Amino acid sequence: MPTATLARPLRIKVHTDDNVAIVANSGGLPAGTVFDDGLTLVDHVPQGHKVALEDIPEGGVVRRYGEVIGHADRPLPKGCWIDEFSVRLPAPPVLEELPLATRVPPDLPPLEGYTFDGYRNPDGSVGTRNILGLSTSVHCVAGTVDYVVRLIKERLLPRYPNVDDVVGLNHLYGCGVAIAAPAAVVPIRALQNIALNPNFGGEIMVVSLGCEKLQPERLVPEAYAGEADDTIVRMQDERFTGFQAMVDAILATAERHLDKLNRRRREPVPASELVVGMQCGGSDAFSGVTANPAVGFCSDLLVRAGATVMFSEVTEVRDAVHLLTPRCKTEEIGRALIREMDWYDRYLAAGETDRSANPTPGNKKGGLANIVEKALGSIAKSGTSAISAVLAPGEKATTRGLIFAATPASDFVCGTMQLASGITLQVFTTGRGTPYGLAAVPVIKMATRKDLSARWHDLIDIDAGRIATGEKTIEEIGWELFHLLLDVASGRKKPWSDHWGLHNALAVFNPAPVT
Repeated sequence: MPTATLARPLRIKVHTDDNVAIVANSGGLPAGTVFDDGLTLVDHVPQGHKVALEDIPEGGVVRRYGEVIGHADRPLPKGCWIDEFSVRLPAPPVLEELPLATRVPPDLPPLEGYTFDGYRNPDGSVGTRNILGLSTSVHCVAGTVDYVVRLIKERLLPRYPNVDDVVGLNHLYGCGVAIAAPAAVVPIRALQNIALNPNFGGEIMVVSLGCEKLQPERLVPEAYAGEADDTIVRMQDERFTGFQAMVDAILATAERHLDKLNRRRREPVPASELVVGMQCGGSDAFSGVTANPAVGFCSDLLVRAGATVMFSEVTEVRDAVHLLTPRCKTEEIGRALIREMDWYDRYLAAGETDRSANPTPGNKKGGLANIVEKALGSIAKSGTSAISAVLAPGEKATTRGLIFAATPASDFVCGTMQLASGITLQVFTTGRGTPYGLAAVPVIKMATRKDLSARWHDLIDIDAGRIATGEKTIEEIGWELFHLLLDVASGRKKPWSDHWGLHNALAVFNPAPVT
């Protein structure tokens, strides 16, 4: 008999109005299992999957988080397993009918006295790392940049001990694209803003080919225009004879920037200088019960401390947007949130698809029936604070507080676009597991289940599964994350993705035509 069947059967019901609950036991529970209140399973129900708490007629609502996540595709008897095939997707919230700024949360009490050791920048921002970033204007130079980065790490970095790393900011954009198309503003401003991320210390360096549509000058802010010779290296420059000459020029330029970065020192700064991105990937039915609510509690702590918190992933907000527009500080912010939802609706429609394409096979295996259920769990990362701003894809944050930064839901695209919006740290929750990481900012990974944390003990930084077992509360895990953020931001602790050097390539969102 499997060990899971010997344990006391446990289920989690989120809201008093819910007519489903998820099975919490590792390995799931077999048919015939009887809960303490007499509920008897008529099917085997895998861990994280839903069980009907009452008879649900065909067409009847299936309710979780106190919200309708779908309609029964057939009669669902009490105690049966409800999987993704059992539930029809409901219509999304009508954007034109959403309430705006009608339930703005009051400001939470300030959280004072918390600091981290960061790097102050000339523009007033604060980095959590001291990194030389090599921007690229076109993918053609990616191989060269990878080659040079290896040389810099081997030859130069040992001479500059105060510089943490050198990172090649390679991407697939830059040429063979409709550079003047309206939607081209998205990848171009993203690349411009990635170069300005606080962790790069304001040292702009661009490696260019020379003939690309995205000319390298477009990646250099006006403030640096007079330093073009120290900022841009063009491989097609006629002064170069041979590849080695190009490499030597890049190394010489890099060394000048490394010298400046090496003068930087960490200093105590208030926690209000943090810019933290919240993301989830490989989500499961526990995401909205353990990890994401704990992240949401931490988000509130950060907002109370005056910091900036970003949550994203449009398709994982769209079906829960009716719960967010009332939380916007002003009607204008609410309309901006609707604008981003509408833009993405039209973007998906142009590709002849819709939001239902979002859930992955892993999401479904983890118990998520559809995008509605996924979205309701996803927005828990935003906590309870008022939404203070909305950013279009790739826009840079200019205000503090809780911000919605519109991005695709794809892990690596969302991470890249949050990087463009200015995050200096990221928190990533996962139920199925992922080795995801970013080279430019530390990524703290939180597991939704104890099973995953145990198996991935050297990849997961925080185990939120302890909430489901009653060992810890949402608040306790939220505080644990808050303190870990301060330690990682200060360089005192290193997340597992940095320990192993597991870093995803940049994936800049490009909704514009490729020619």
